[in-house]
Amino acid sequence: MKSKPSKLDPKKGRQRFPASKRAAQESGRVLRSLLLSLIALLALCAYLLALALLPMAHQAGRTSVDLDIEAGTSVRQIIALAQEGGLDINATYVYWLFRLSGQAKDIKAGSYEITQEVSPWDFLQKITRGDESLKSVTLVEGWTFHQFRTALNKAEGLKHESAALSDEEILSRIASSDPSPEGHFYPDTYTFGKNTSDLKVLARAKKAMDHQLQKAWNERAPNLSIATPGEALILASIVEKETGVAKDRPMISSVFHNRLQIGMPLQTDPTVIYGIGENFNGNLTKKDLRTDHPWNTYTRRGLPPTPIAMPGKAALNAALHPQSSHALYFVAKGDGSSYFSETLEEHNQAVNRYQRHLN
Repeated sequence: MKSKPSKLDPKKGRQRFPASKRAAQESGRVLRSLLLSLIALLALCAYLLALALLPMAHQAGRTSVDLDIEAGTSVRQIIALAQEGGLDINATYVYWLFRLSGQAKDIKAGSYEITQEVSPWDFLQKITRGDESLKSVTLVEGWTFHQFRTALNKAEGLKHESAALSDEEILSRIASSDPSPEGHFYPDTYTFGKNTSDLKVLARAKKAMDHQLQKAWNERAPNLSIATPGEALILASIVEKETGVAKDRPMISSVFHNRLQIGMPLQTDPTVIYGIGENFNGNLTKKDLRTDHPWNTYTRRGLPPTPIAMPGKAALNAALHPQSSHALYFVAKGDGSSYFSETLEEHNQAVNRYQRHLN
């Protein structure tokens, strides 16, 4: 059987193909073009992703860059600050990374540390999360307010606004109505961003103590010898200063509660030392114990007028949950712990044994 001859274009003398074949060929070219474009786009995306995850370089000799961002700082300004600080940053790329991510509006003011391990994407996440490079200051249990102030004045990164203020002025600046600052600031470690005011740290410590004291007071044991949260704070400060080992706190508290209940002087050395103040030379004498002042619990009955230190949570709880006992005396055993006695005769024997080393 003979095949039919192909149709030739009468004008050009060339073979003509059906329209369906021409459409298929055109579709193939379009598909190849789209595929090549997609591959190019994926390659570009992969390249941009690699840039986003590649750690940014620093100037020679720099291991990190400190970056302070104020509220309202634009993306371009942030990039310029980073470059001025020593960060080798691709300004155009990082700008569009911020913009296209949709997170530019979420940038938070603060102080940030940009290390050599930080990529552009990490950088973006860091300043939109508010992941600041924080510093800290530790205020220790048993410290006085004077020691608190000294620690804050030495803390790097703080704005020392309290340094030139009196105690009374500090209380006013943090809106405290307490007549004295002593005891009213909670000992803890407080973190802060660069150039945070030390008054803000004190306000946080004051708020924390108010919370801890109220919580402990609400959960107090029944039938205590103290009537107010203020008295609890004073007693807790004495327990804090008298405690050598943690397990003795409830018994030390018990001794003071028992003395308060029978009207016996507390006779605790730390209150006398507190009243002497900066004039104390480290040696507590009989004359010191006989010299009357508001904090001398040898010459005056009851609690002193103010706390004598900043008590921690354990001391607050011990003051409000004394161990049940009839003990009225205690003496240091020399290893940090104390020996407790119910009678003066037993106490004197303990003093001979542990203080005078007499058998």
